[in-house]
Amino acid sequence: MSHPFENLSPDLVIDAIESLGYLSDARVLALNSYENRVYQIGIEAETPLIAKFYRPDRWTDAAILEEHAFSAELEEREVPVVAPLQRDGQTLFTHAGFRFALFPRRGGRAPEPGDLNQLHRLGQLLGRLHAVGASRPFQHRESLDVQGYGHASLDTLLTGNFIPKSLLPAYESVARDLLLRLDELFESVSYDVIRLHGDCHPGNLLCRDDAYHIVDLDDCRHGPAMQDLWMLLAGDRQERLTQLSELMDGYEEFHDFQPRELALIEGLRTLRLMHYSAWLARRWDDPAFPKSFPWFGSERYWGDQILTLREQRAALDEAPLRLF
Repeated sequence: MSHPFENLSPDLVIDAIESLGYLSDARVLALNSYENRVYQIGIEAETPLIAKFYRPDRWTDAAILEEHAFSAELEEREVPVVAPLQRDGQTLFTHAGFRFALFPRRGGRAPEPGDLNQLHRLGQLLGRLHAVGASRPFQHRESLDVQGYGHASLDTLLTGNFIPKSLLPAYESVARDLLLRLDELFESVSYDVIRLHGDCHPGNLLCRDDAYHIVDLDDCRHGPAMQDLWMLLAGDRQERLTQLSELMDGYEEFHDFQPRELALIEGLRTLRLMHYSAWLARRWDDPAFPKSFPWFGSERYWGDQILTLREQRAALDEAPLRLF
């Protein structure tokens, strides 16, 4: 079994940091990250740093540097984001075959689900992010679309041995039915493609000392603005309508929102569900994944996925949320 981070030992991590002129106190704390490897590194007489070692062969150097440039652009526009640190004008470094970047340590807590005051402020924050994101396109980053997140995900799952044979026909049937519906949906809804955070779940919007900041732009890409907004809504339909009103009141102080994108919410949720399963499948050769996700491949997991996708098919037939 291959292991892309097999040689990334604590000593190598310290050597990488010290190659840039820092003096480590030898404290290395692994943080929760599966796609890349992220560590808090103690620095002599200074605040600890965060080091992110990129998964080999996932992004090109140009794509990583474009992520860094987007962070810097946001920072220059005073959007609170944790941007990579520069050393001699550089943000992407290499040591022993690993590419890595350094970040200042910023703690915080995720927003409370359904807190209307927080949602207004988060709307303001994301409106500011999207005002910058809409100003020009990426050149080297991917787009969020049905082909990449839907059809490609299903292809990955069908060519592997991850879905139990007893459940494979049911999963393939509901997935193909959903993809036909998603193709129609995304073709029928006109939306602007802008630069996004791309993975804007509440854990990537942290609050500290009553101020919010954005973290982890590793998945930034092109797509509809709604992708960075829908994951902040929770609860039943009426609760989500109230939350949406507060979120958009804050958002539109800084950037115009296209109400027709509300029709994409359940489609985007469906794509995220399919993409997540395919992501686990694509990373299964990394020993960290079977250890951390032992239930993947079980009949219970795939039975739950079939049920969830059927629920999504019904949700796509419901009237979308509306702003009042």
